[in-house]
Amino acid sequence: MSLAQQALAELDSAQEYFNRSTRTLTEAQSGLAPAEGMMTAAQQVAHAAQTIEWFVEGAFRPEGFDQDWETHAKAVQAVTSLAAAREWFDRAVASAKGTLGSKSDADLLAPLAPGPIMGGAPRVAIVSAITDHTAHHRGALTVYARTAGLVPPMPYMDM
Repeated sequence: MSLAQQALAELDSAQEYFNRSTRTLTEAQSGLAPAEGMMTAAQQVAHAAQTIEWFVEGAFRPEGFDQDWETHAKAVQAVTSLAAAREWFDRAVASAKGTLGSKSDADLLAPLAPGPIMGGAPRVAIVSAITDHTAHHRGALTVYARTAGLVPPMPYMDM
């Protein structure tokens, strides 16, 4: 199995786990946040989507990862709809799969640009980073769901 095929399988699982873990949250919970100043449920999903795009873009840009955190935060803060955030998430995964699926093993083993974020690691390392990052946010979102009295499903069942 090629590295691209392995990456696509890992992204499929990350997307399935994320969607399954968060499916109890509905549009009505878009603005749900555990405390003032924290990201809403919609913003959590949007942030996960944005970060997938960020990892893929950064992996293949000669200058590496964009570190304009203020601009990234503003884009996420503008999201108010959980449905729109979920669409963004699904588009981000599809785009990542399109990009990574088109790469050779040599492309995926080429080093990331030097810098403080994964500098010099093989490009394919972003797949594990995406998986870890989405797992972190799906975990946070299960806590959000529980604060609303919802019981999130176990993400690993029925695979």
